[in-house]
Amino acid sequence: MTHPTSLQHEIHDTPEETEQLARTWHSPRGFPGWFTQVNQRMIGRRFIITGFIFFLLAGVLGLLIRTQLAGPEQQFLDPGLYNQFFTMHGTVMMFFFAIPVMEGFAIYVVPLMVGTRDMAFPRLNAFGYYIYLIGGIVLFGSLLVGMAPDAGWFNYVPLAGKEYSPGYGVDIWTTMITFIEVSALTAAVELIVTILRLRAPGMALNRMPPFVWAALVMSFMIVFAMPAVIVSSTLLILDRLVDTQFFLVESGGQPLLWQHLFWYFGHPEVYIILVPALGMISTIIITFTGRPIFGYTALVLSVVSIGFVSFGLWVHHMFTTGLPQLGMSFFTAASVTIAIPSGVQIFCWIASLWGAKIRFATPMLWVLGFFAIFVIGGLTGVMIASIPFDTQVHDTFFLVAHFHYVLIGGAVFPLIGALYYWWPKFTGRLMSEKGGKWSFWLAFIGFNVTFFPMHQLGLEGMPRRVYTYTAEMGWGDLNLLSTLGSFVLAAGFVVTLINAIWSLYRGQPAGANPWNAPTLEWSTDSPPPAYNYRHIPVVESRWPLWDWQRRGERRVVTGLSNQRREIVITSILDADPVGVQVLPHPTIWPFIAAVAASSGFIGLIFHPIFFVMGFFLVFCALVGWFWPRRPWKEAI
Repeated sequence: MTHPTSLQHEIHDTPEETEQLARTWHSPRGFPGWFTQVNQRMIGRRFIITGFIFFLLAGVLGLLIRTQLAGPEQQFLDPGLYNQFFTMHGTVMMFFFAIPVMEGFAIYVVPLMVGTRDMAFPRLNAFGYYIYLIGGIVLFGSLLVGMAPDAGWFNYVPLAGKEYSPGYGVDIWTTMITFIEVSALTAAVELIVTILRLRAPGMALNRMPPFVWAALVMSFMIVFAMPAVIVSSTLLILDRLVDTQFFLVESGGQPLLWQHLFWYFGHPEVYIILVPALGMISTIIITFTGRPIFGYTALVLSVVSIGFVSFGLWVHHMFTTGLPQLGMSFFTAASVTIAIPSGVQIFCWIASLWGAKIRFATPMLWVLGFFAIFVIGGLTGVMIASIPFDTQVHDTFFLVAHFHYVLIGGAVFPLIGALYYWWPKFTGRLMSEKGGKWSFWLAFIGFNVTFFPMHQLGLEGMPRRVYTYTAEMGWGDLNLLSTLGSFVLAAGFVVTLINAIWSLYRGQPAGANPWNAPTLEWSTDSPPPAYNYRHIPVVESRWPLWDWQRRGERRVVTGLSNQRREIVITSILDADPVGVQVLPHPTIWPFIAAVAASSGFIGLIFHPIFFVMGFFLVFCALVGWFWPRRPWKEAI
């Protein structure tokens, strides 16, 4: 490890120096490159694309569910297939779309935002993606071969026990959920280390962009929340495969233990998805108002507070399980308390928008749609935090409505806005504004037509997780309206898909900074080169690009070698340069390690001995992965 040479005003390299740097950071292309890629932008893009593919597949399942519920006593789906579809819909949306896509955006954007060339552990990054991809393929493949889980995305025991779910479906669910959480943890560790130690010189903690803060909080939440679901799913695997007695009542187990462990992860997971969306919203508002966010410190502290308070809410999913009244009162208070930091976010955004000359581009429209939808979801959340009200509407469609208002309104709408916002950075081209507005209005209208009637259905007593109902219940009209709205909502997302594909070939060239944004990712080319930055920028304010425009100059770090993959390491608090680290080159070992780990987990579904064999294969793969090659001597 060495120190960077100096901090100087921006300099210009010769073409030969630039070409050498490009060769040093070059990644293999084509078929071999798919298995050896470790570049942060490539891995982030893979997470995003794969996540949206799973989103489309789970969305199709959702449309099939809504078709079955469009009228009373429908026979479009039989009960078994319906249970598989709604289990897969919830599981894929939560575990294979929402969290991986948010992590994908963070993996792609955060290194650019903090002014570094790559993430701290590129190979670990690639390993996490392959784990995620294999787990998703196995889970969806189970649906195609008739082995899909059918006990719900929550997988409650005893329904998930061998007596009531004798096939392989629950085994596949528990094993794959345990498996892919390893992917989430690897991404979280990557982001934490990258944000804390690889920021551009001068980017102190109080100068980090809001989205970087959000990514940091999300990552710490993943580190603390994911072990709970890994433990719970592992214990259930043991109950099913080797007849342990953790959850089965007849064997002395505790079914409520599953609920406690699952929801200790499950409710923070909602905020794991929501927190990066809050950072996206702040980023878009800053850009399209053309001024700094109001109350930066309050905004950051509220995000951190959400991360802490979210771990004290899980029991409000269990108000009807007969827990002690005193304990439930505590969790009611915690559930109401989390509305305070969420409200701080809203007020800071409103203050930023007040009196500003807002550019109503497509990303901004999705943000404004978020305001309308998320506020409704938040208000219904406060309602079901009340024990008497929750007792009445628990396990009804009122909960379905609330859940989707929070997650689609609170996460998907900002996510689509962020997709339009960063698309020029991803591709170098702009999406169509006309297509973007059509997409927004179809999705906004379709969403509210789909899910708002479900509040009334819940208040009228319609239970969730049922595949049909009788005409005498009087729920047919509202369900038909909801189903029609779901197809309008789907049309909105399809328009975005068409817009994205069209822009790849016909989109207007974007240039480096088409939005006149103030954060570092817009200071490099669109799309960025393999090394992100030729010279690492020096940050002297929260909004460096606007600062450089005003001063007409900027400082950069010099002294990094063109012959090795070098990145600058900085101190945690003030981002002072402390050294240089050499990153490894592309390699196939992360892929081999992921395949080896997959073989163990997939084999565990059928017999524990296969897990032991997989562990041995992983050991061999890691030996190859970590075999010393001394990359710092490669150029000598």
